[in-house]
Amino acid sequence: MSTALYDVPGPRARRRHLLCALVAGALILVLAGWIVHLLFSTGQFTAAKWTPFEYTGIQELLLRGLGNTLKAFALAAVLALALGAVLACGRLSDHRPLRWTATVLVEFFRAMPVLVMIFFVFVALQAQPLTALVTGLTLYNGSVLAEIFRTGVDSVERGQREAAYALGMRKTQVMTHVLVPQAVRAMLPTIISQLVVALKDTSLGFLITYEEFLHAGKLIAGNLDYDLPFIPVVMVIAPVYIGMCMLLSWLASWVARRERHSPKTEAVEVAAAEPGTLLAGPAGHPQTQQTQLSEPSHRSGPKTS
Repeated sequence: MSTALYDVPGPRARRRHLLCALVAGALILVLAGWIVHLLFSTGQFTAAKWTPFEYTGIQELLLRGLGNTLKAFALAAVLALALGAVLACGRLSDHRPLRWTATVLVEFFRAMPVLVMIFFVFVALQAQPLTALVTGLTLYNGSVLAEIFRTGVDSVERGQREAAYALGMRKTQVMTHVLVPQAVRAMLPTIISQLVVALKDTSLGFLITYEEFLHAGKLIAGNLDYDLPFIPVVMVIAPVYIGMCMLLSWLASWVARRERHSPKTEAVEVAAAEPGTLLAGPAGHPQTQQTQLSEPSHRSGPKTS
């Protein structure tokens, strides 16, 4: 099947690709086997290290931490999207003071490390751990999303904007009805990627004693009664984070498919032109004009009225 990204491989290239895939797969299996051997040799699969996960209190601790992680992520995601939209509107504004103010805010919060902002809100402003974590994530991810929104709108072809203005639309109508709907489809993968970053950054909450998922795992891993089950905790927590990130990616794919099948974006079938179009005659009477598909013939001679 032809593609514009690369040439279709021939028989020799396909055999070479198959050989490379087999070699790479064998190396991955060897590496995985070596890692499993190390885990067994260091006693990471002993009953003492995995016993804590059988207790109801440990399970409730992990579930409570997971709930706090999802709570912080939901608040930060909604607020970051709203802040990004506001800052993007400011950067796209025709008013110079508003545009400069939005630019300074975006560049400042995007350049600041998110951990510094979290500690500043937590220590200097004496905020609660959840408030400090959500504020830091909102300011950082909102500034990044603002640039994503701005570049997405600017990526729409200039002719779309000019055509909308030619129809007499105001700037607000052009943004909401023409530019943003087209830009969202292009921005969606990048938006989801940034939300995945926000989800993973919620783990910074354990540094300010916020009882999120990683904080719960840290309490279990540092318990001497269970022989410091650090690796088992990682093997339990890591798949959960990976699963949540994959769920976000699936959600993005679902939204993209729904957008493609939306009546607003589906192609509308237009009826074919037919001969016999009625045109107004000189005396106001309709005349029939037949559609000519071949070249018109040039005839000489006097014209008859």
